[in-house]
Amino acid sequence: MKLYTAAILFAAVASAQDAPVNPLVTVSKGIYASAKNDILRSAEKVPEDMWSFQPVKDVRTFTQLFAHVADGQYEFCGVVAEGKAVDKGIEKTLKTKAEIIAALKDAFNYCDGAYAKMNDAGAAAMVNLFGMKLTKLGAMDLNIAHTMEHYGNLVTYMRIKGIVPPTSEPPTPAAAPRK
Repeated sequence: MKLYTAAILFAAVASAQDAPVNPLVTVSKGIYASAKNDILRSAEKVPEDMWSFQPVKDVRTFTQLFAHVADGQYEFCGVVAEGKAVDKGIEKTLKTKAEIIAALKDAFNYCDGAYAKMNDAGAAAMVNLFGMKLTKLGAMDLNIAHTMEHYGNLVTYMRIKGIVPPTSEPPTPAAAPRK
């Protein structure tokens, strides 16, 4: 996992060097894209009959975790996009794999839109989130941290159920060059 994280950070920094315009937002957006990919790939990998799995009664099920991550995208990115956290109530209302995967995709698209409108100068603007004052970019980065915190939960759940998490899958072989 450390190697994976280092590779993502290196790629994000390298991409920022290629695009000197808005390097702060570019790096954050690259790390966010990785987190989004990890969650969506996990949601697809977990069979529907396992979505109710709960390791112990006091923690969320797969269903609740994925729905919570979707809700989080609106809360964190809403502060940047609309000036306030947005409550979609996904965790309270949606129950099926299909519904929640669709909600996750919509939620990530919402955050993609917030990133698309942000530049480094605007990213420094202050916002209020959960009683804290932080920059817009700080809110977006806190979203990444929150998303990856729950990806960590999902990794544990997947391992318990014998599912290889996306970040632990062996790399796919590169296509052979054409002659």
